[in-house]
Amino acid sequence: MKSTSYYPVIMTEDVSGSARFYCAHFSFRAVFESDWYVHLQSQEEKHVALAILDGSHETIPAVARGKVSGLLLNFEVADVDAVYAACRSANLPILREIRDEEFGQRHFITADPNGVLIDVIKPIPPSAEFAAMYEASALPS
Repeated sequence: MKSTSYYPVIMTEDVSGSARFYCAHFSFRAVFESDWYVHLQSQEEKHVALAILDGSHETIPAVARGKVSGLLLNFEVADVDAVYAACRSANLPILREIRDEEFGQRHFITADPNGVLIDVIKPIPPSAEFAAMYEASALPS
């Protein structure tokens, strides 16, 4: 299978509110907008996309309708400290304070209005123990 695109779709009861959240706090813009579906694209990176979908829409099989649960979105950024400061200033919930991890990340975790966790990450060099677990080309510099 050759994928031409990949993006998560968040099922929710509040399509417009969820879309506004990602536009306001994570630099997305709507490139398609209806009352049941909004396709968002990063204003900074064209290949970064996210969609918001009414979880009760008929396109979703009845057995799977509802809202998202158990989802963690990772956003890798150049300046995690600046994003952290902006999220704190906007009074977003900070569920994991910013910190450096031995496995090679400086990150913090917040959440969207649906309870979707958002892990904002800057790759950093891992400890020697974790570096040994990486394939060489995947090591952050």
